Amino acid sequence: MLDYEVIIIGAGLAGLTAAIHLSQNSVSVLVLEKSPLPRHKVCGEYISNEVRPYFKSLGIDFGKEYPSISKFRLQTTSGRSTSCELPLGGFGISRYAIDNGLYVKSLENGVKFRFENVEDVVFNNNSFLVETKSGRFHSKYVLGCFGKRSTMDKKFNRPFIQRKSPWLGIKGHYYSKEFPHDLVALGTFKGGYGGLSMVEDNKVNFCYLVSYESFKEIGDIMGFNEKIVSKNPMLRAFLEHSELTEDFIKPISISQISFEKKRAVENHMLMCGDSAGLIHPLCGNGMAMAITSAKLASEILIAGLKGSIDRDNLEKTYSIKWKNEFSKRLAFGRNFQNLFLKPFLLESGLGILRTNQKLLPYLISKTHGKPMVV
Repeated sequence: MLDYEVIIIGAGLAGLTAAIHLSQNSVSVLVLEKSPLPRHKVCGEYISNEVRPYFKSLGIDFGKEYPSISKFRLQTTSGRSTSCELPLGGFGISRYAIDNGLYVKSLENGVKFRFENVEDVVFNNNSFLVETKSGRFHSKYVLGCFGKRSTMDKKFNRPFIQRKSPWLGIKGHYYSKEFPHDLVALGTFKGGYGGLSMVEDNKVNFCYLVSYESFKEIGDIMGFNEKIVSKNPMLRAFLEHSELTEDFIKPISISQISFEKKRAVENHMLMCGDSAGLIHPLCGNGMAMAITSAKLASEILIAGLKGSIDRDNLEKTYSIKWKNEFSKRLAFGRNFQNLFLKPFLLESGLGILRTNQKLLPYLISKTHGKPMVV
């Protein structure tokens, strides 16, 4: 006897979106998440408008209180810059706000939640046994939506988790009277790059990625902001004329961020969101990718529950669909990042971008999808 048709491990964007999609199709869902919701997370907090049709179909509306973003600006440490209109545009929303909205919607749909660590997942006789500290749960399918790095990655000995990653992510919310509501701004500095964009309540999200080699020269976030990040004129001006919000006594961070390739299916679990693959933050579209992957996974799980496809073909089909949807974006992001971290190449590339005004919107479009068909 199965306790649930689908168990979702992780309540990030992918996990919560999948929970809503599945529950609206009369699927019994349990979400297992280690920490209560909502909470702040290191994230760029910009979502491409490509997800709006899908969200609308799920009864989700993040409306006028969230800033509409239509412009992009890039500035190097030397002060040279270029800008363009974003091909699709998007909106700014904090992970705290969107996770809370999706969580409330999931509860309304009858999704069950347990906030505790998953200790083991065992696949046997065409079903799963998921164990936590306080219980054992059976399901037909399991979705792995546990983010960038997890104890589950170690449990299944995923290749990327065996290697140390050189990347550290840092984020804070700031009050700034000068930052435009409709802009995503990206600035480079030694060993990394950071993005600025408005979210709800007139707060600006400043999130950046930096290599350990660069960060360890200073060793603390506030000192690094002052001595390294502020070498970029745009980022210096922002930091000098802003202050952390009351919910951020200090910026938060996440270590060991890996951009290596990951498999879309592990131990018969479908991987969703960052668990399946993480795009470089400079591309600014990881949130939309997580939401899109939830749609792909939910649709194929519904087909499996109806008996339209067996497990073996379900796993193969999901892997193919995931690859077709995201592999080119991820590869482009990796190549694009290599350019950002080489100042000479970036300065040369910036000159080309300023000469050819159509090139930058084209490059941005390569990391984004088209409006989702529902």
